[in-house]
This record gives sequence, structure tokens and C-alpha cells, in this order.
Amino acid sequence: MHCLECRLARMTSTAVGVCRGCGAGVCGNHVHTATVPVRRGPVLGPPPEAVVRQVLCPACALATASGAGAAS
Repeated sequence: MHCLECRLARMTSTAVGVCRGCGAGVCGNHVHTATVPVRRGPVLGPPPEAVVRQVLCPACALATASGAGAAS
């Protein structure tokens, strides 16, 4: 898989991940990573939280940072 951002710039670069928001391939130069809390556990009672990493493309990272919530 190739990076979509590089392809739009008429370059070819191997993707290192897939954007959680839109599914685009992203290379090491365009990847944005963030950690988000995830609630896991039983339905009743306070569930424990875990922190997980998410991979985002530049567009979804910008939308998330501006509060648009594109990569929920």
C-alpha cells in the first residue's frame, strides 16, 4: 500500500499505517499518532480505562485537533 498524501503530490512512498478516521494509507512522513482513552470492562460498575494509540492522516489529525471529530 502507498501513502495517499504522497500520491497526491505525485510521489510514491510505502505506507506504514492506515488512518483510523478515513482509511487512507500514510507513510512515516505524514503519519500522526495520538493516544486516546478507551473504556473496557463490564457493563455494570465503573469500567477501567486503557490508553491506546491511533494512527491518523494529516487531514483527520487536523479535523480532530480542531474539534470536528473526524477520527472518532
